[in-house]
This record gives sequence, structure tokens and C-alpha cells, in this order.
Amino acid sequence: MADALVIVESPAKAKTIGKYLGSKYIVKASMGHIRDLPKSQIGVEVENEFNPKYITIRGKGSILKELKDASKKVKKVYLAADPDREGEAIAWHLAHALDLDQTQECRVVFNEITKQAVKDAFKTPRKINMDLVNAQQARRILDRLVGYKISPLLWKKVKKGLSAGRVQSVAVKIIMDRENEISAFVPTEYWSITARLGIKDSSFEAKFHKLDGVKKELNQESDVQEVLEAIKNADFKVKEVKEKERQRHPSAPFTTSSLQQEAARKLGFRAAKTMSVAQQLYEGVELGKEGTVGLITYMRTDSTRISTTAQDEAKELIAAKYGEKFVPETPRQYSKKAAGAQDAHEAIRPTSALREPDKVKEFMSRDQFRLYKLIWERFVSSQMSSALLDTLSVDITAGTAIFRAVGSKVSFPGFMKVYVEGNDDGTTDEDKYLPPLQAGDDLNKQEIEPKQHFTQPPPRYTEARLVKTLEELGIGRPSTYAPTLETIQKRGYVAIEEKKFMPTELGELVIEQMEQFFPEILNVEFTANMEGDLDHVEEGEQNWVKVLAEFYGSFEKRLVFAEEEMKEIEIEDEVSDELCEKCGKHLVYKLGRFGKFLACSGFPECRNTKPIVKDIGVSCPKCHEGKVVERRSKKGRVFYGCDQYPGCDFVSWDRPSTKPCPSCGAWMIEKRNKQGTKLQCTACDHTEAVLENEDELAE
Repeated sequence: MADALVIVESPAKAKTIGKYLGSKYIVKASMGHIRDLPKSQIGVEVENEFNPKYITIRGKGSILKELKDASKKVKKVYLAADPDREGEAIAWHLAHALDLDQTQECRVVFNEITKQAVKDAFKTPRKINMDLVNAQQARRILDRLVGYKISPLLWKKVKKGLSAGRVQSVAVKIIMDRENEISAFVPTEYWSITARLGIKDSSFEAKFHKLDGVKKELNQESDVQEVLEAIKNADFKVKEVKEKERQRHPSAPFTTSSLQQEAARKLGFRAAKTMSVAQQLYEGVELGKEGTVGLITYMRTDSTRISTTAQDEAKELIAAKYGEKFVPETPRQYSKKAAGAQDAHEAIRPTSALREPDKVKEFMSRDQFRLYKLIWERFVSSQMSSALLDTLSVDITAGTAIFRAVGSKVSFPGFMKVYVEGNDDGTTDEDKYLPPLQAGDDLNKQEIEPKQHFTQPPPRYTEARLVKTLEELGIGRPSTYAPTLETIQKRGYVAIEEKKFMPTELGELVIEQMEQFFPEILNVEFTANMEGDLDHVEEGEQNWVKVLAEFYGSFEKRLVFAEEEMKEIEIEDEVSDELCEKCGKHLVYKLGRFGKFLACSGFPECRNTKPIVKDIGVSCPKCHEGKVVERRSKKGRVFYGCDQYPGCDFVSWDRPSTKPCPSCGAWMIEKRNKQGTKLQCTACDHTEAVLENEDELAE
């Protein structure tokens, strides 16, 4: 007979831990929460100190019975849910459901699922931390009050099926505010002048910098003409060369937020996918003879702290693999920077730096390997020496004008040998070399290129940018980012175009009503302060009932006012010119999770729907008879296909160009980044830039 029952959340975690603990322990999974507030009612007794009415979650009865039966056959029950508020609440609910004595030390936590960490945790069990539980309860009840009080109002006044939530409403508001900024943006003209210069067999570019000793802004074409006139017959000569060495330091190990951002940039992962794959790596992967091993530490954290043991192991690996020069003189420590960061756990790191990605690649799925490699490289690089870069700034005279060329090269790669953080615009840091230059050198003028530009509006939010913004503003916590982004899409409040968020008409309508009647819910400072109050509850510094009472006092008054003053809004479907091929009635535009689609106006008698396809003016490069149209995948991603499908199966994730490749005649595709758009041939190596006016026409 086993001595103890251990309850975790998932079968994968149960399998890994069971292997480490041996036959004296029965390890079972609760499959997450087993109790929650009821879906059919608010489930909170507001007048009775916000007392929650928990019930067994539908479908969890058999699991609970199994756990109860198992608990009666052992001497001790250990609750080993994840080491955060949510995990503490799961443990507390289990303790209630199984009638466990909560004065006993039944709670076991570990930040990584490795043999040593698990065994150490079972040597030091503790009591359930009610401060953590109450912080989670307060968040759950707060969100329930907002959702179940405002949502019925929106159903009644606007449209059935709508919902409102604390964090999700702020997220939509942020997206909507950015869209308003973009709409109100007035582009400003500016110019640049680039000189292509040569010396011996080398050439390089320099940018106009000054005229008559004064830095001159090129705001219009007349400014450009003045400079061109000044350098018309001028010789280009090197005036001054400045060299200096600068250090570049590695990025901190991943937190939940930075992992989601970097996985979006480098792997194209959505936040929800990142967390799902990270959960798999945390709970354990079967590594052949080594058995099931948890490969990373806990993935919900806002800390960049690293244990001494992990640092020592990283130092050993770096010295052996890259050399002593790549080991910093003192181990690197990183301070927490995010608003309200709790520093409860370590940063996300591999459980062993010695378990290199390529050594375990064969045991993982493609997504698991790519994410593990990203985490491993980020952690190892964070413990390496700084990179050294030689920077060169060259001032060049041309008549009364000064041009400036700037270059850099890596003299010692340091951490960059392993990893360099990505950018939101998709660019990477590359060396920009200049040929050897000295003061007095004469240069050959090869080309002078004046170019007109216009300032660009602020960019729409990608998932990575939005997560970063929410974190910087102190909105939500590590566990909330992914579900928040999923929710606002499911509700149809935002759509994704080219991997960027745009508010839908429905989203704008809901936010307008919220702004008018519940402004504090959308107030960033108010929401951030509420997160701070929940943190104070977790730290035992504030009473959770008091936090709820202070919020609900003004909220209740807002509800009464909104019930009386909010006007009913009728959203009429926009009728299209197309007729339903099934019943002959007009199709109407409907708004779904991934934007608009067409549906029969005869619903519910006729349930015909069809996607909206957009002709992009390109003939199909495969069948040459059909036209290429813009479509959406089931996950909302834009792709391009032939309108003769299924007769022609042409498909492309990249937008085909109207222009054939000048080298081989094959079709080309558009590739976009912050620097602009380029055309890339699908059959040869030819690429070319798209002129600004051509790019605008493509839009």
C-alpha cells in the first residue's frame, strides 16, 4: 500500500513526478480546478462579505470521486499544484473537497520538475498559503462581478453574447486608442540625401549632415536643392574619423512577458501557443533512456532572478563550449523592471544548461524544440560576457556641406555568439562595415540620391507589442496575457490583419458604452492600482474583502445609472449584393472572430455562410486562368489562393506580385518589414525594392 497521495493538475506532470517519487506515492491529476463559481448565476453573496458559492465543475465529478477514494487509502495527501496564486487556489479547493485538515503541512511546491527539486520539495511541505488563495479569490470575484453585472446590460442594450472584463476591456481600449492615433495622423514631409562614395576598390554610403557648419533639416524639396547646389562641383574629402569601442550587454533571462514577445518575433508563435508549448516543456518530455524530464523552470513568472546553482552550471558550460573569455568576471544578476513585478520565482530557464537543444532535439516536436532552443540560448547568453563593438564615425566635407558615415563591427562577439534579442520590426543587428579611412582621404563621388519621405503613424499592435504595453502599464499578470488576447478575438472586439490588431466596429461600440458608463474599468491607472491591491493581498498586507468592498461601492452606483441611462442600440446587418446560392435571399455581412463574413439573411431557416474574398488584381501563376484572391484560414490568418479552387490548388501565405521576375520570368511575392517592401522571386535569388508609390498602390 502506498504511503501518500500526490495531486497535481495534469497527467503529464503526474507521470514525471511519479517517476521521481517511486512506488510509495500515488500521483494523480485533478485536471486543473475541480471547483469554481457556477456559470448559471453570479455565485457571489455581495451582501455577505462577497462570500463565493463554489460548486464542483461540471464533468469533474468522476475525477473528484477517484481522488476521494484514493485519499482514503493513504496516510497523507500532498497537494502539488503549480507554484502561483492559481495553483494555491487549486490546492485549497482540493483540500476542501477532500476534507483535508488545513492546519497540516500538505502543500508542496517546486519551481522546476527535476528529480532533485521534487525530492527537496517533499522534504519541506508547508501549509496552504491563504494570502495567495485570497488574492486569487479576490481576482476571480472581481472579474465575476464586472463580467456578470455589465455583460447582461450589454446584451440588453446592444447585442446578445457580448461580454465585458477588467483586463480585456483595457486591452481593447488600448488597441482602439492606437487606431484613433493612426486615423488622426497627418504625415509630415522630409527628405534625405545619400552620397555613394568610393575609395580604391571599396564604396560606402554617407548621409547629409550639415550645411555651413549648422545641422540642417531637409523639410522640403527647396532645402534639398540648396544642398545640391552647394555640392554641385565639390570634391568629397574625409575631414575627421572618430573611433571608439562600446560594450553591448546581454538581455536578461526570460519572464513570461518577454518569452511571449520573443517567441512571437522569432518563431511566429501566438501567446497562447507559447504558453501551451512551455507548459509541455515544464511538465516533462520523454528523453529516451533518461526518462521523462522537466526541461524548463516554471513559465509563469515576472522575475529575472537566477539561482546560484544555475549560474554555476552555466559558467561551466560556457567555459567548456566557448572559452574562458566568454565568462564574465562576476556572475550576472538582473533586477526586476516590470511594474509590480513580484519576483516570486526564478526567471524561465532550462532546468540544466548542460542539456543542450541539439542533444535532445530527437525527442521533441518541432515546436517544443524551437521554444526550448530559444529559452536555452537566452539563458546561456544572459550569463556570458558583453560583446565589444568598434564604432566608426566619419565626417566628410563637400564644399560647405558635411556628410556623415557611421559603421560598426563586432570585435569580440561575447554573448552574441549564442543569441541576440529580436526587434518588433523583424530586423536583426548586422555589422555595417566602412573601408579603412583617414582624415585627408580623397573620395570618388559615385552617386548623389535625394529621396522624399513622409513620417509614418505609430504602428498597430502586434501580440508582442500589446503584451509589452500591458506589462509596462501594470495591467494583468503573467498568467493573464494569453487568455486576454484570445478572449478579445473570440468576442469579435478585435480582428488581426497582417499579424496586427485592429478594433472591429463591435469592439468600438462596446468600448464607447464602457467609456460613458464605466470609465474606471477602462482607466489604465485604476486597473494597474487594482493589480497592486491584489498583490498586497498576496503579501498579507491588505484584506481581500476590503479591496472588493472599496471597488464595489462606486461600481454599484455606476450599474444603477447605466441601467437607467444607457440607450438601446440596434445593430443592423449590412446587406450585400450577393444572393444566397441555397435559398436566393440576400447575403448580409456578419462579424465573427476573424472579421467579417457573409451569411444568409434567412437565418435561422438557412444557415449558409461564406468567406469574403478580395481580388488583388493578380492572375493565378499556376493555372493562368483564375484570379488570386485574399482569403482567411480557420485561425484567421490571411493567405492567397486561386478563385478557381478546388479546380486549381494554388496557395501562398505571401502576397503575389503583378510583376514577373526580370531574371527568370517566374512569379514574385511581397516581403514586408519596417524598412519597406521588397519583391522576392519564387524560383531564383532575385530580389528588388518596391518604390514607395508602388507600395502604396499595392495597399
